[in-house]
Amino acid sequence: MSDTQQVWDDFGTALRAFIRRRVKDDHVADDLLQDVFVRIHDKLGSLTDEDRLAAWLYQIARNVVTDHYRRRSELTFDETETQPDQVTDDQNLNERVGQWLVNRIAELPEDYREAVTLSELKGVRQTEVAEQIGLSISGAKSRIQRGRKMLKDNLLQCCHFEFDKRGNVIDYQVRSDCVTCGESASGEGS
Repeated sequence: MSDTQQVWDDFGTALRAFIRRRVKDDHVADDLLQDVFVRIHDKLGSLTDEDRLAAWLYQIARNVVTDHYRRRSELTFDETETQPDQVTDDQNLNERVGQWLVNRIAELPEDYREAVTLSELKGVRQTEVAEQIGLSISGAKSRIQRGRKMLKDNLLQCCHFEFDKRGNVIDYQVRSDCVTCGESASGEGS
């Protein structure tokens, strides 16, 4: 079984880069990396399958980053008020991917495009969507759900996404054959 020093030597640089893509500040990334290695040191003896070491390490790093953003979201009202322009990396990535959705919705078949546009972009309640497009409520819900699934499948064919526990996009990689999301194949989120 590996010891903490060996893990540091083998994975320290890669884990720091992984964390740095998810936070804006170098000092914060260093602090989070230190937290990661404290957890690794505390739990390394409990790892039973050394073949899963890398996956285990990156899961710890993801958890530390998620905890960091969770702590930041729990700021008091006064602290939030003094930093109104501060936007997290998660919000930036959610906005970027959200911009792609508009183009992807436009590519849906007309029936689905109309239902998803009303529901997702215009915020129309599903009962009102049903009235506007002349369907039963269950028919409208079904059409919206199928349209959402088409969007999801379309995006997953283009990009690989990583999400935090709240569903925020924390990283993505554009697949080499993607031409519609507006990113180069070598581009990554962050």
